[in-house]
Amino acid sequence: MNRLLVDTNVLIYAIDEDSVYFKKSRKIFFDENVSLFTTSKNISEFLTVITRHPENGLTLYEAMKVIYEYSRFIQILYPTEITYRIFLKLLETYQPIGLKIHDFEIVSIGLANGINRIATFNQKDFKEIKDISFYPQ
Repeated sequence: MNRLLVDTNVLIYAIDEDSVYFKKSRKIFFDENVSLFTTSKNISEFLTVITRHPENGLTLYEAMKVIYEYSRFIQILYPTEITYRIFLKLLETYQPIGLKIHDFEIVSIGLANGINRIATFNQKDFKEIKDISFYPQ
């Protein structure tokens, strides 16, 4: 079975029925040919975005319920000393700046766990990283 790293935007669009990416996100979740993973960093980003404007988003309690549901079929990966070394190597190689550094940390956690495919609707955030591919391609 293919191992797939799920980016924050997929997590968000999967609960936003008004998004043009809603159905595509849900399709990723129900693809029987992949095992889904995300990182603790993605979870933090998800919670930040989805609760930023409670009048338009979710309360923290509601957002945490979504995370609980996701954790039933998406394994959450955490940083380790190995991911940190990969992260530093990626930073040295690609020299990202600003918010892009978050994306490199996410990739480092995936790579340390043998995952080099990522599901995202923002491929531009990751396209320069030669060690990964996108789902679907």
